[in-house]
Amino acid sequence: MAFSDRDRAFGAGERSFGIWCSILDSGAAEILGASGFDWCCVDMQHGLGSDVNLVPLLQALDVTGTRAFVRPAWNQAPSIMKALDCGARGIIVPMVNSAAEAQAASAACRYPPDGFRSWGPSRELMRSPHLSPGRSNDEVTCLVMIETAEAVEQLDDILAVPGVDGVFVGPSDLAISIGVDPHEMLASPEHARLIGRILTRCQAREVITGIYCGSTEKALRWRDLGFQMLAVASDIELLGSAAAGALQAVRPAMAPQ
Repeated sequence: MAFSDRDRAFGAGERSFGIWCSILDSGAAEILGASGFDWCCVDMQHGLGSDVNLVPLLQALDVTGTRAFVRPAWNQAPSIMKALDCGARGIIVPMVNSAAEAQAASAACRYPPDGFRSWGPSRELMRSPHLSPGRSNDEVTCLVMIETAEAVEQLDDILAVPGVDGVFVGPSDLAISIGVDPHEMLASPEHARLIGRILTRCQAREVITGIYCGSTEKALRWRDLGFQMLAVASDIELLGSAAAGALQAVRPAMAPQ
C-alpha cells in the first residue's frame, strides 16, 4: 500500500492537522480522509461503535492515504496490539498517569527486545510482505494521553520512558481533574498554566505535542501556542455543526405554513 506525504508528516517540529473519528462508520471515515486531513484517530474509547468497525475504518483511511491512529478503550495490551495488527499506524493511549503506565503502553506497541508485542501483523504484512519486527518498531507511533493534574506532575518521568514518541493532551479531562467545567476551560488560568507546562516540558525533550481541540477556535489558539499535532474536531461535532448551520440558513427564509 502506497501512502502520501501526509502519512509521513510526523515528528518533532512538524505540524499536522487531524480529525477524530467517533461515528465509527467506514463511509464517514473515507470522507474525512479524502477531505485532506493529515491523520485521523479512530476512537475506540468513546466512539459510537465496537471492535467490528475497526478494520473497515482503517481500510477506508488507507484508500485516502491518511495516517490512521487508534485510541483504544484503555491502556491494555490486547487492545493496543489488536489495533496495530488491524492496520493502525499509531496508538493514542488514554489516561496515562505514570511512568509505569507509559512503559506498559510503549511495550505493547513494539516487538522484543523493545517491548512484548506478539507477532501477527496481518494488515501490516499486506502492505509490506518483508516487514521485520525492527522496522515495525521504528515506524509505529506511540503517544500517551496526558489528561489529569497527576499526569502533569509525573510528566518528566513519563517522557523519559523509551518508546514514548510524544504526548497527546486531553484538555477536557484535564479540566475536570482540577474541578473546572470543560465548557469553561478556556477561561481558567490554572488550566492554561497546566497546558503551558505540558508544552514546555515536551518541547524541551523534542517530542511530539498533540492536543484535542474540538473547534477551530481552540485549534487556532493551541496552534499558535505551539502544539504540533492538532485534532481539529470530531466527525460528530462537524456533522452537528454543519447540520445546524444549514437549518439556520434556510429556516428564516421559509414561508409561514
